Amino acid sequence: MQEPSPVAPGSPARLKIAFIKRKKFSHINASLRAQLERCFPALELEEIDVFRDFICRRPDVVLRNLFAILRLYGKDILHGQRQFQVCFYRTPYIFQAIRRWLRSRLGPRRGEFAFSFATQSLYDASIPTLPHFLYTDHTHLANLSYPHFSPGSLFAAEWIALEREIYRNAAGVFVPGDHVLQSLREQYGCPPERTQCVHAGINFPEAPPPLQNDGYRNQTIAFVGIDWQRKGGPELIEAFQRLRQQLPEARLLIIGTSPSVHHPGIHIAGRVPIGEVSRLLAGASVLCLPSRIEPFGIAVLEAFACGLPAIVTRIGALAGMVCDGETGRVVEAGNSLALADALGELLSDPEKCRRYGEAGRRYVLENGTWEAVGNKLHNAINASLSEQDGSANQ
Repeated sequence: MQEPSPVAPGSPARLKIAFIKRKKFSHINASLRAQLERCFPALELEEIDVFRDFICRRPDVVLRNLFAILRLYGKDILHGQRQFQVCFYRTPYIFQAIRRWLRSRLGPRRGEFAFSFATQSLYDASIPTLPHFLYTDHTHLANLSYPHFSPGSLFAAEWIALEREIYRNAAGVFVPGDHVLQSLREQYGCPPERTQCVHAGINFPEAPPPLQNDGYRNQTIAFVGIDWQRKGGPELIEAFQRLRQQLPEARLLIIGTSPSVHHPGIHIAGRVPIGEVSRLLAGASVLCLPSRIEPFGIAVLEAFACGLPAIVTRIGALAGMVCDGETGRVVEAGNSLALADALGELLSDPEKCRRYGEAGRRYVLENGTWEAVGNKLHNAINASLSEQDGSANQ
């Protein structure tokens, strides 16, 4: 299917893309929207925010979902084993409610759209007979590959069965990392021809500033993340305390969260605007992201863009982005001793930091831009639409 040509004033409205999202999705939604608009300029984009346009306007649905959450997960929430907000989108009730709402809103207008495109795998945004595509950074069953994840922590089986429908109803599923691609194919039975790794890009609004780290000699470690526990913050603190015995001038800069830690060598920047992240990273010598569970880890790409090496755990997409001994170091999750050794190795060798950082910057230029992601999406979506047109005309 070729893109529609622009229409003259007074002509029927041009076809649209139905872009279905939920909130910011770590700034990824804005980047994907911009790429869809860039790569499909003949199509008009109509944005639908599930949270803003449905959840916030339907207190009755929220109340009914509260009872569904309590029925499925109430005991776990009471014992502190699950968080209420994480369970909100993991009930069959809210899944079906969102699907009915989207289909009632878009179904009668399906002829206005060339295709639909959704982000995150929390709801099924497909409309029958309308080609539908999905970009997601995770699957629920991918959690089983994490060493610290217990199978008993999986969400309800009836919700996982509905999650399978999200992928089954999509003409194409796009992911940022190979571990999610593997999960889709092996754990959900998605055909390889309908799944593709297209990577992700950095979210900086401007080019990163020059490094201000005294030629990688300032012994400053940067941590970037909102979820302190999931991203291995406690292990980093333990490793940092060990490191200070070797390098008493080492410092740790925490960006994105404000944990209750007190140490003279630790500075907590907390939540900052995305444009401020690159300035803070420019004052560090290395990024450390020792995640326990990690769908992607875009902070690694952001550090690479600044010219910093990265120390990560062998979790999710992290080990695929960081080449051990070339762009940083990869250690086993939960091993604070190995983490401290890796930090000491790099902070004691500014030349190695510079070499790894330059290699990381090259990796970003080749794989970590949203323009590259957009081009892959454009090619894959056009190929899928052309194939569907061919099948319909036979």
